[in-house]
Amino acid sequence: MSLMMRKTQTADGDNNIFWTTMADLLLGLAIIFMTLFVLAMTGFTQQSLEQKKQQIEVNKELIENLKKANIEAQVDPMTGDIKISDLELFELSSYNLSPKGKAYLDKLIPIYINTIFSKKELVGEIENIIIQGHTDSQSYAGIKNPDEQYMKNMSLSLQRANSVADYMFHTDFDKKYSDRLKKMLVVEGKSFSEPILVNGKEDYNKSRRVEMRLKVKKLDVTEVLVHGIQYLNDK
Repeated sequence: MSLMMRKTQTADGDNNIFWTTMADLLLGLAIIFMTLFVLAMTGFTQQSLEQKKQQIEVNKELIENLKKANIEAQVDPMTGDIKISDLELFELSSYNLSPKGKAYLDKLIPIYINTIFSKKELVGEIENIIIQGHTDSQSYAGIKNPDEQYMKNMSLSLQRANSVADYMFHTDFDKKYSDRLKKMLVVEGKSFSEPILVNGKEDYNKSRRVEMRLKVKKLDVTEVLVHGIQYLNDK
């Protein structure tokens, strides 16, 4: 009987050792995970802020360069997005660039492309340069179906964006950036899905526009986690 008791106690003791070891392992994994998480979030935030700082500095330089060239352009100092009125670019109700529009792009595009692509610290973070066409929501004569109205404007907005993108390569920007520009350039038509509102109402003149936008690469948190693991290994 005493032998049976001893065997049982020994088995229970082994189980306790197993669960103690497993608990320590889980606790250790939890501590490692929390440490990596903090490192990842800290690194992610720092990289995001540095990326945004670089973009704002380039945006500032772009605005200054446009002013020096006496080019009127609405540039967002935070994002670098440029809004150009359709009246500056196109014939009435057309996607064909007017002589005035071509002359405007002849001045604007070289400054835009050369400023952005000359900044190695930023250009490596750019995923796309997006040319977006936008219309207003005024109805086309003879079209009553709202879906047809939307798609008619979609076609016009896309054709206008494509006209601007096509003409970019006819301007006098530094052609050493041409191949990279081709890989980044994206054309979009937005129809009247993003109107410009003034006092809660659509401003038709401002809604009809072309926008040039930079899409910056999103930071990959897994890369930061890898750095976190390497940091812990070094410790």
